[in-house]
This record gives sequence, structure tokens and C-alpha cells, in this order.
Amino acid sequence: MGALDDPLREARARLTAAARVLVLTGAGISAESEVPTFRGEGGLWEGDRPEDLATPRAFQADPARVWRWYAWRRALIAECRPNPGHRALAAWLTTRVGSTLLVTQNVDGLHQVAAEAERGDGSAAEVVPLHGDLFRVRCVGCGLVWEDRTRSLGQHAPPTCDSCGELLRPAVVWFGEALSASTVDRAVEWARRCDLALVVGTSAVVQPAASLPLLVQDGPAVGSDRDDGHPTGPGCIVEVNVERTPLSARADVHVPGPAGMVLPALLSVP
Repeated sequence: MGALDDPLREARARLTAAARVLVLTGAGISAESEVPTFRGEGGLWEGDRPEDLATPRAFQADPARVWRWYAWRRALIAECRPNPGHRALAAWLTTRVGSTLLVTQNVDGLHQVAAEAERGDGSAAEVVPLHGDLFRVRCVGCGLVWEDRTRSLGQHAPPTCDSCGELLRPAVVWFGEALSASTVDRAVEWARRCDLALVVGTSAVVQPAASLPLLVQDGPAVGSDRDDGHPTGPGCIVEVNVERTPLSARADVHVPGPAGMVLPALLSVP
């Protein structure tokens, strides 16, 4: 690993010593799987900006047009596969069940695919998608949410709910919508009780995700007890990114490099 050796060694030592870890990932980890950018080539789709399509107002006005855009996005992303970074993380998480939570800002579902491939018995590690999952749908009527990895691919007409007949929409957070309060609360609660935040491929500017590592670092008061009875204090931040971010100045360890190269070395499972 050359120049990465020293920060990599320090990061590995801190991870080994950590009893409770929050992993936060962003678009950087999926870039190596060639997940297409949100805006797409030229920044427009059929003459519209994605920012004008990914809104409740756009869906209410023309649900078929919004679904055509999502069918196009889904078809592109369905061809992408987890990269070595996703796979290394999935394998490592199986060794830390109950002591590590993976929170992602990505909606591409690649962490979930990697986790399912790692544990084919249905006991895949949990992934908390802060901004939703492109391959899940939610009924605008009854609110049911379920996996939809094939049903709506290539479908131009808006799908409807089998239960109540109302329209289905992608279970992602659109512009102008708040994140799920229960999802955010869970991530925040976990962060406040962690020893370490492993932050991978995120720009560290989108809230509330950007604040989660700082909650870990600020930590509970020194001398307080976690629910497992062990004393704890402020935690640390390990950042993996190809470039420095606004979080880098606060990180205890910054490991430069792409996730697909760094994570297999950092999280090598015996």
C-alpha cells in the first residue's frame, strides 16, 4: 500500500480496539461500481432537470413521467455490482453483529446486495439507508413498503399497490421531503454510544449525515457507562476518501485512497 501504510496501520489498530462502531458511507464507495451520477449526461432527462422530477409535486402532477425516469435510473443501476469495498465491508460486518451499524447515504442498494451475497442464509447484516432505497417502493395510500428489484424495471405506467390499489412511488427521500424521523433517530442514538465512526466516500456536507461522525467523536461524558456496562468517553473518526473533505480536519485518522483498495486491506477478515 506504500504511502497508505502508516494511516492504514493506525486506522486498523483503532478499529480493532473499538467496541462499538458506526459506519457511514456516501457516493464515493459506489463510484467504483460505476453507478451513474444523479444528473446523468448533460444534466437533463427528456428536457427536465432531475431536481424537478424527484419531488412530491412532480409525482402528483405527472406520476407516469416520474416513473419513466426512475425506471431508466433503475435499469442503469441494476447493471452495477458491488465492488471490493462493498464486499470487504459486508464480510467484516458479519464478524461484528450487534456491535456495528452501517448507515448509508446511497440509494443504489449495493450494500444490501453485498450483504445478502455474504450471508446467503437470510441473516445478512442490517443496512440503514438514510435517504431510502431505489429498489424499494412505498404506497402513497396505505404506506406499505417492500422490495421491488424487478417489478417496475422498464415499466412506463406507474405501478399500483396490491393491497389498496393506490399508486406506488420509489421509497426514496425526494427534494422537499424530510428524512424518516425513526431512521434518523436510530442513527443518532447509535452514534452517541459509539467508540468509533468509520466514514467512507462521503463529501461530509449533507446533513444530517455529516453530523453523525461528530456525535461519535464528541461522545458521552467521560466516565459514563454504555448499556453494556463498559466505561466510555469521546470516540474517534477514521475517514477513508480519495480526497480531503470538511470532516478531514476533525478526523483522528484520514486514509487516502479509493474504498475498493483501502477497505479490503483495512477490514481484512482472518
